[in-house]
Amino acid sequence: MNPQNSIAPESTENARPAAAAPQAEQPAPPAAAPTATPAESAVPRKVSEPRVLFKGSQRTNRVTGVGISGIGSYVPDLVVTNAELESRYGFEPGWVEKRTGILERRYAADDEGTSDLAVKAARKAMQSAGIGPADVDLLLVGTFTPDFTCPSTACLVQDKLGLDAPAVDLQAACSGFMYALATGAQFVATGNAQNALVIGADVNSRIVEPADQGTAPLFGDGAGAVVLTPGSDEQGLICYQLGADGSGGCMLDRPVGGTARPITPELIASGQHYLKMDGRNVFKWAIKAVTETIRTVIDRASVNVDDVKLFVLHQANIRIIDHAMDVLGIPSEKVCNNLERVGNTSAASIPLALDEAARTHGLEPGDLVLMCGFGAGLTWGTGLFRW
Repeated sequence: MNPQNSIAPESTENARPAAAAPQAEQPAPPAAAPTATPAESAVPRKVSEPRVLFKGSQRTNRVTGVGISGIGSYVPDLVVTNAELESRYGFEPGWVEKRTGILERRYAADDEGTSDLAVKAARKAMQSAGIGPADVDLLLVGTFTPDFTCPSTACLVQDKLGLDAPAVDLQAACSGFMYALATGAQFVATGNAQNALVIGADVNSRIVEPADQGTAPLFGDGAGAVVLTPGSDEQGLICYQLGADGSGGCMLDRPVGGTARPITPELIASGQHYLKMDGRNVFKWAIKAVTETIRTVIDRASVNVDDVKLFVLHQANIRIIDHAMDVLGIPSEKVCNNLERVGNTSAASIPLALDEAARTHGLEPGDLVLMCGFGAGLTWGTGLFRW
């Protein structure tokens, strides 16, 4: 015990005479809340040791009677190459391409927020589906880089598009689109929505430390969207899995800025508000997560790799994608890959790649498309969608 904080016994030398009228007891002032120093506030959470690398799950679900009637995507105009980042920040030449397969990425303009990118992708998806703002009756936005803490990015998009629809964000980082897709599918399948607009959008360039070679060059900005409508009993997510493992959350997080560790000038100066990543362990986890969840979904759907027309994996790292192809025996021509041109766009990653694949490969009714997202949380979402 700190002597300065101990309470001394009351002295009796100046005690009030016994005959004196007793005074009403005054309530004690509320104890002051302990104040954390900036250094204490920034202490990173630790991964529990020992922990299973990937806490897989055997839980899968199915939701059919849902079709994708439109797809759209948008990436900002500004192209940022590896060479530019190497020159500007002194990154090791060739490091990014060798470790990730990324050659360039897109950055949002100074006057562009996540909602702006989402709106542009949404308009393309609506045009593709042949619908207007009046037809949309549900809006879901997967993002972990919202314009503001509140209002939600979905509400901003709803206003900019002029929709008469409920709107909400879903925050599952790079799995955000898959969480939003599965959620929107429930509304459509149960008849509670006829045209669900599902968007994945992120402006990652605003949350990474520009000079951090381990994170900054991996990420880019973008948005992708789909319109979900009622379909046949055979269409939709014939098998999907959503999963989470919060025990590994601190491997990929933003240490401060929330209610647990509010932002301060000192923490901003020390860069604690930027995204932090334990790259080595995230890579190990992702390799195992991707292969196991894809295998689980395919097995539960009673199909094999040959039955699937396209594999659309989250575009995080070419080595993760290549490893999954090798382990699962997936031919390279069935795998979508735009990573080298746009980088890791988080929640936008899957709909961006899906839009490109649909235009280049062509998708026909009955085709099977396997989508797999994984990222911070830790979270993952894998779905086998029958077109």
